[in-house]
Amino acid sequence: MKQIVSVWVRDPRIQKNDFWHAHIDYEICIYTNSVCFTKKISCVRRRYREFVWLREKLQANSLLMVQLPELPPKNPFFSMNNAQQVTERMQGLQKFLEVILQNNLFLSDSCLHLFVQSELDTSQIEACVSGKTHYSVSQAVLRCGCNLRRFPSQEDVVGTSRKDEYFDSDCVFVDPKPSSKAVTDSSSENTALPDKTKAILNQEEETICMSASK
Repeated sequence: MKQIVSVWVRDPRIQKNDFWHAHIDYEICIYTNSVCFTKKISCVRRRYREFVWLREKLQANSLLMVQLPELPPKNPFFSMNNAQQVTERMQGLQKFLEVILQNNLFLSDSCLHLFVQSELDTSQIEACVSGKTHYSVSQAVLRCGCNLRRFPSQEDVVGTSRKDEYFDSDCVFVDPKPSSKAVTDSSSENTALPDKTKAILNQEEETICMSASK
């Protein structure tokens, strides 16, 4: 069977840090049958500066053996309210991941897997990879998978809510983000997932949660 790794970067949302500060994060959706991945279906959210961290980490870990693709450049005039700028950045982030996820050298890097399949922040990823946590990389991926959402088609997004979930003493505490709002609706139409993932997703969610409860 041919192994596939499909990735979508979509659903940009403004997250308010406080009254004065905000940022945009993006949803990363993975669908794969590759043996390289602990989970075959996953969704996590990442912001631009975390992509910058990932690129630097992969470049350092590869010992300059491979030249990584570029990320969309920083724009001093970037506006979170400019749908075109947000969409262009989102598309650039997807192209970056598409190249990275087709490279076997990068697929052997635990930082990449935690980035695209867990909700650990960058400092927690570094601690996990360095063996400074009491959970392994696979355990972090699976446990964060209990918070897995369905791939957000238009009908799935409406009325969906996420419950607070605590899964480990030095993992993250996942809170819903009521202050977040979608930047544009056009991306969801352009990144629709294949219908066959729906049946697989139900089985995947059950397997993940059963593994995490052990």
